[in-house]
Amino acid sequence: MMRFSAGMALGAAIGLASPALADTLVDVESEHVDQSVEMPTFKVDTSWPKLPDDMILGQIPGLSIAEDDTIWVLTRPNSLGPTEIGRDTDPPITQACCTAPPHVLQFDKEGNLLRSWGGTELAPGESTVTGSGGDAVEEGDEQWPANVHGLYVDKEGTVWIGGNGNGDHVVLNFTADGEFIRQIGRRQTTEGNSSEEYLGNPADIAADGDSVLVADGYINKRIIAFDHGDLAFDELYGAYAEDPDGGTRDEPFDQSQATSTGDGGANPESRSFGDIVHCVVRGPDDTVYVCDRRNNRLQVFRETAEGTEFVRDVVIADGTGGTRTASDVAFSPDGTYVYVADMMNGRVWILLRETHNVVGWFGRNGRYPGQFIWLHSVDVDSEGNVYTSEVNTGRRVQRFVLQGAED
Repeated sequence: MMRFSAGMALGAAIGLASPALADTLVDVESEHVDQSVEMPTFKVDTSWPKLPDDMILGQIPGLSIAEDDTIWVLTRPNSLGPTEIGRDTDPPITQACCTAPPHVLQFDKEGNLLRSWGGTELAPGESTVTGSGGDAVEEGDEQWPANVHGLYVDKEGTVWIGGNGNGDHVVLNFTADGEFIRQIGRRQTTEGNSSEEYLGNPADIAADGDSVLVADGYINKRIIAFDHGDLAFDELYGAYAEDPDGGTRDEPFDQSQATSTGDGGANPESRSFGDIVHCVVRGPDDTVYVCDRRNNRLQVFRETAEGTEFVRDVVIADGTGGTRTASDVAFSPDGTYVYVADMMNGRVWILLRETHNVVGWFGRNGRYPGQFIWLHSVDVDSEGNVYTSEVNTGRRVQRFVLQGAED
């Protein structure tokens, strides 16, 4: 195990260009596994982001870098309790911080908050909820998710949001300012893996102007594609680009199921997706990467004129239990490296995309800068800096500044 510092010219240039930034950069634990391949190295920026003085973050289940290199973050204000957001109670129970954030936050690369919005008033419908937890009963047609999950900002700058709470079988599309545009599926309505219209707790979204891919995800176990223009059904598939045959989860999803061994444990050779299809990410060369998190693997596909075809399995830390491994995927700007967020091991794995062999990793489980608790999402900006988010008790978004490459 080794720690790498900024010995490269790029790292020195960063330090000389911005002394203030250099003062906030901290080494992260890492290991260079394959010495025959250069490995990008990073330091974590402890000053990022710059939140308003009265704001505290909750769980962060979504992260997306837009075309303009702004960083979009999806938060769960409902994950914060009254002792954390005492200024939001009536009357306030604290004379100090804090208030809950809106669901959607946009930051510039320096970490300044540019926009924030979210909530039931932005989506169609209206509902009332009685009871709480598993006993909650909702009446009405509100379309804003009870528990948001997954965020994607497309090339046009519109924002896509999913949900994995009770009845959250919907993907919503908004303008950058939070104006509702359209939706896929409908809350409180799900019809299983063969449905061409309805979803089952979608986990992630990827839209490229031609089609919208949905990792459908927590109740269903499949990928489903819709035309980007009119959202007409295009195709659906399960593991190995075959018909999705892994069944569905009984509603509602409970977070305790994320660590359950009721599925018998990870099976990287399973012919079906596991019970959390956690991410769908478009990669270089018409590839699509799917996080089959509960089976500790990525499945790589390729989009063709005839439809989607299976390419290969990529196993991530086989034998890992608990929350298991592959939760999200991102790519270096030149497409050389694949970054894989590993939830249980608290690492970002660095793979050579050409072979999908492990080059190295950075991070570890923990609560200090550069460490992770329930590592959830990963993305990369145009300069190669890596961003991550955490759920459960992690509740952070972090920025890892590229320092150069280690031989």
